[in-house]
Amino acid sequence: MTNAHGEPDATGQPHTTDPPTVTRLYPRLVVSDGARAIDFYRDTLGAEESERYTGPDGTIVHAMLRIGGAAIAVKDADTGDPAPTSLGGSPVIMALDVPDADAVAEAMLRGGATVVYPVADQHYGQRGGRLADPFGHLWMISQTIEDLTPEQIQQRTTDLFS
Repeated sequence: MTNAHGEPDATGQPHTTDPPTVTRLYPRLVVSDGARAIDFYRDTLGAEESERYTGPDGTIVHAMLRIGGAAIAVKDADTGDPAPTSLGGSPVIMALDVPDADAVAEAMLRGGATVVYPVADQHYGQRGGRLADPFGHLWMISQTIEDLTPEQIQQRTTDLFS
């Protein structure tokens, strides 16, 4: 590492200006009931659990799930990591590309999710909507119904908001 003047750090090791290497990125969803959340994601989104670590009291400290080609982690809320429900919601939206937006929304609703924006045809060539799961996380569900170029999407967006 170097100091602010570009000089070697105290260890004398050279500093590289290359960006750091990221080997994996996944969202870690904090929830009020980890076991129930895992069941919800399994039943409604087809999640597959690959690992689970629990504390002595049975709370989920860390569980890895795979939904489609993506990994997510789930953990129970604690004093250091509050659930979105205790904070009035979450500003993060999990986006799902699916072959049938209506079917996914129906499954989530049966599992206890609520509608934020109903599934409908959108100006950008998608059929989709937004739901909140029972644990306070937001999910945008999208199904491609019309192949559009970025220019066509931009034009439709401009037209819509003009």
